[in-house]
This record gives sequence, structure tokens and C-alpha cells, in this order.
Amino acid sequence: MSRFPDARLRRLRQSAPVRELVRETSLEPRQLVLPMFVREGLSEATPIGSMPGVMQHSLDSLKAAAVDAAEAGLGGVMLFGVPAVRDAIGSGADDPDGILNVATTALAAEVGDALVVQTDLCLDEFTDHGHCGVLTPAGAVDNDATLERYASMALAQARAGSQLLGLSGMMDGQVAVIREALDDEGFHDTLLLAYSAKYASAFYGPFREAVDSQLQGDRRTYQMDPGNRREGVREALFDQDEGADIVMVKPAMAFLDVLREVRDAVDVPVWAYQVSGEYAMIEAAAANGWIDRRAAVLESLMSIRRAGADAVLSYWASEAARWIRSR
Repeated sequence: MSRFPDARLRRLRQSAPVRELVRETSLEPRQLVLPMFVREGLSEATPIGSMPGVMQHSLDSLKAAAVDAAEAGLGGVMLFGVPAVRDAIGSGADDPDGILNVATTALAAEVGDALVVQTDLCLDEFTDHGHCGVLTPAGAVDNDATLERYASMALAQARAGSQLLGLSGMMDGQVAVIREALDDEGFHDTLLLAYSAKYASAFYGPFREAVDSQLQGDRRTYQMDPGNRREGVREALFDQDEGADIVMVKPAMAFLDVLREVRDAVDVPVWAYQVSGEYAMIEAAAANGWIDRRAAVLESLMSIRRAGADAVLSYWASEAARWIRSR
């Protein structure tokens, strides 16, 4: 191997055009997905205090933000619903007139030809206990009873016009059960995104404000232990075998090693979710003048892509897409 002075690696860094020409990893608007919150009963968008710049949307403001996302060139939007009424089984989740399904139909009509309209498939926003499934009399999450609710929720979302269902509940067997339910009803083309390696993370804190979570306790009996790398790969392989079209690692930045290993292990696309706590930390540091906001945002997204993500869910998606296009 050549060494200095014969080899000069800085030649590849001497100017912006050279750096662009030899860059190994790209970041493009089409690789970004914008998570969006729609709350029942709102007449206008309401700021989320722990996530500066992110809103709980009304139906009208949601449509406007989705049009903006399409104009920015994003690959898709992921919808989360915040209902006015909750109960033990999350009845609003599969109600055709529930806020998430109504919003899905509205966005499919508004921007469905321009980007992929996606929906979160989980019960936590809709239950009065805040867990991702139905509970046993003893208060534990009942995996198999929850799968029945997920199947019903999947059909409701597909009928509403969702092109991709984000299976975020971390129940064993969820991909296979939902795929079968969709296929039996003729929804063969509805995509399934499995949140395969979803960790029980401290970085979800601001999200709970965003969806007005009712959770008491934690989700450690079904979300993954942050110390486990191999298990994340195993989860992704299980979901691929059950019929997932795409698999997910969540959160992103604290689990880039898992992301890399999952990318190397599976044949399907791999996505990552840059979660609310990641967003809030960069926003807070930038607000205090400690970091360059734009540079930090783009670097964080690039690092997730470099680790192996084919697409990234990020609350900066629309803004970052415009920065990328303006370069």
C-alpha cells in the first residue's frame, strides 16, 4: 500500500466539486419520510412544546403540510392519529370515522399520486392505558388478542387508502397475521413496513407529548432491550420471512451498529426512524447556539444513510429536502 508522500489522500478533499464527485453516500429528498400528527377536534395546527417546529395538525393544516412535503420531493408521509376518546381496546383505531382513517382518506386524495401515504399501525395512541395492545385482567399485554385488533386496524387503514402500513407494535407474529388479513380481503399491493428492531428507548419522550400518550410504566416486555444487537437482526429476519416488504430500526442514531448489521442481513429495504428525542436534542443545542443547526441536521441524516438506511423518517424531512435541493 502506498504511503505519504507518494499517496496524498487530501487530493480527494481539495474542493467542493471534488468532494461531491467522490462522496460515497448520497442524501436525496426521495429518501426522506415526514411523520405527521393529526388530532381530532382541532381547528388549526397546535405546536408541540418539546418538538419546536412540529405540530399537532387539524385536517386542513395536515393537508397543507402534506402538499408542502410533496412539493419538497419527499418519498412519503407517515400519519399518527390522536383521538378525542380512548378506551381499553383502542376502538378508534379501526373505526372508519376515526381520526387516523379519515385523515388517511383525505391525504390519499390530496397527495397520493405524488408520494406514499403511510399510516402507523399500533394501538398506543388509541388506548386509555397507553400500551400498544390489549391487556389481560392482570395488566399484561396480550400478544395474540392484540394481533386480532391489528388485523382489523390494517383492513381499516387499507380501506381508507393507506399505501403502506407501519407495524410499530412489536407483537410476535404481527407481520404474518396482518399480511394474511390483507391478502384475504384483496389488498395484495398494500406494503408492510415492520418496525423490526424497535428498542425500549429513552429517546421517545417528546413523542409521548405529541400523541398525548396515556402510558403509565414502560413497554420493556415487548420493545427490545437496548443492550441487544444480535436480537435486532433476528427480529428483522423473522419479519422478512413473514412477508415484510421493508424493515425498520428505531431509534436511529443510538443504534447505527444495529442498522448496519440489519442492512447486511436482509434482502428487503431497510429504513430508520430519527425519533423525537434525537430531533429535540439537536433543536435545543442549536437554540442555545452550541451547534450549527442546518449542518447538524444534515450530518445526522447522512450518518443514518451511511450506516445503511435506504430511507429515513425524520421530522426535518421537508426542511432538509429543500436544503438538499438548494445546494
